[in-house]
Amino acid sequence: MAIKIQVILFVSSFVLAFGYGHGPAQPVDTTTTSVVIEGMVYCQSCDTYGSWSLQGAKPIASAKISVICKNYKKRVNFYKAFETNEYGYFYAELQGYKMGHSYLDHPLQSCHVKLVNSPQEKCNVFSNINYGINGAPLRFDDKVIDRSDYKAVIYTAGPLAFRPTDCPPK
Repeated sequence: MAIKIQVILFVSSFVLAFGYGHGPAQPVDTTTTSVVIEGMVYCQSCDTYGSWSLQGAKPIASAKISVICKNYKKRVNFYKAFETNEYGYFYAELQGYKMGHSYLDHPLQSCHVKLVNSPQEKCNVFSNINYGINGAPLRFDDKVIDRSDYKAVIYTAGPLAFRPTDCPPK
């Protein structure tokens, strides 16, 4: 009989201690934060051919760039090609990008942007302006979108440029 009373007291005290005092469950924020890379793609002017200058450059619509991310083991863990809009601007949302290690796989260290294709026949030669051939590094310019329905951290690459196929000699 004494054991039954002890069990009842133990269960009752457990229920009283942990069963009360908790309010309703707080809603969980299910909005995920997107990783975005933005930039511009230009056609370099013949006047500045051979330099990294983009003075007089014109934006290229429908140019293709690629975003390549490698994990800390140097294995590609994200690749996707994106296209510029009519103003030469790209907004590359990295849907599906996963960071395996919070510091080593951070987009600033692991992702680069490369030129892929220019639709302009007269301006489709790759240039390494801002490392468009080797892979342009990302920079964070303190740009964040934080709305109730959408959150994004925005990194910038470039600007990148193709150069004209034929430039008259200087």
